[in-house]
Amino acid sequence: MTKRACKYRFYPTPEQADLLARTFGCVRFVYNAVLRWRTDAFFKEQQKIGYTQASARLTAIKKAPELTFLNEVSSVPLQQALRHQQAAFKHFFEGRAKYPAFKKKRHRQSAEFTTSAFRYRDGKLFLAKCAEPLAIRWSRALPSEPSTVTVSRDAAGRYFVSCLCEFAPETLPVTPKMIGIDLSLKDLFVTSEGERIGNPRHAAKYATRLARAQRRLSKKKLGSANRAKARQKVARIHAKLSDCRMDGLHKLSRRLINENQVVCVESLTVKNMIRNPTLSKAIADVGWGELVRQLEYKGEWAGRQVVGIDRWYPSSKRCSCCGHTLDSLPLDIRAWACPECKTEHDRDVNAAVNIKAAGLAVLALGENVSSMGPVPVSGSR
Repeated sequence: MTKRACKYRFYPTPEQADLLARTFGCVRFVYNAVLRWRTDAFFKEQQKIGYTQASARLTAIKKAPELTFLNEVSSVPLQQALRHQQAAFKHFFEGRAKYPAFKKKRHRQSAEFTTSAFRYRDGKLFLAKCAEPLAIRWSRALPSEPSTVTVSRDAAGRYFVSCLCEFAPETLPVTPKMIGIDLSLKDLFVTSEGERIGNPRHAAKYATRLARAQRRLSKKKLGSANRAKARQKVARIHAKLSDCRMDGLHKLSRRLINENQVVCVESLTVKNMIRNPTLSKAIADVGWGELVRQLEYKGEWAGRQVVGIDRWYPSSKRCSCCGHTLDSLPLDIRAWACPECKTEHDRDVNAAVNIKAAGLAVLALGENVSSMGPVPVSGSR
């Protein structure tokens, strides 16, 4: 058994929307207040605050006469906010993340409820202090009763509920097919079999609408109701763009996992690549990191293998026939001939074939393959 979060959209009643708005506000207030207290305690008094002290601080905050509104919502999301903050500090001190940031009112809002703060009966979900069930659009049945429920509202004003459940993944039948994919910008990726999956370029499709909406937003008076409406329009376009991208990536990753026993991919450092001022927008739009993430967890569920090769492996410059490696290969050259064996290569297809060969070597040897020979499996997935 493994855990899986099932996300659904729901439409709250006016009373539920009001309660959720107050809950989101209280969660944000508690998180920010405790974060400020912990930060000041460290920089002014060199005192490290743990979760136990933070929880005691929350109890003291709720007793303040001017903060009685914190008692009007469920206490569980407030406590969960401190647990999330403690996890954020843990990731920071272990070097996996930046220092915890303050929550903002106009960004995505969320609140997590544990089993003591919600009730799930006969396909209906009741939250604490809510008399009516949430009007959820169930796209599929839950695999089991949820252990935690996270309610969120995005910047476009849409409400979602994410239910964490246990489920038994189904292992797909073994297939002899193995594939390598080369991620690129001209095409989303090219396979070792020569198939090209075009880059949908979602940002370019909505660029005109988004630019118009942003211009109108910039002309609205600060703090006015019209500015709030214009901001919602911009957020809805961004949400549409994101939904289109995620839908396409989910369909492609599912197809790759269903059809192939082994999928070999590059281990790209998208976080570093996106710093390129010329290509950053295109790299962010194509969603390489999200595609690889989906391949990894879907492959784990289905009993498939997703192999990442060393990021420095010269897949484009190496001849897939004789192994000769060019000294350099500029990005504008899309086809080249091997000076040793005279084989004509398409840059992307050749790279995909090399990625597949290197990935199979990783499986066979338990090592990554680079231009200098085998290296430790630090970049494999």
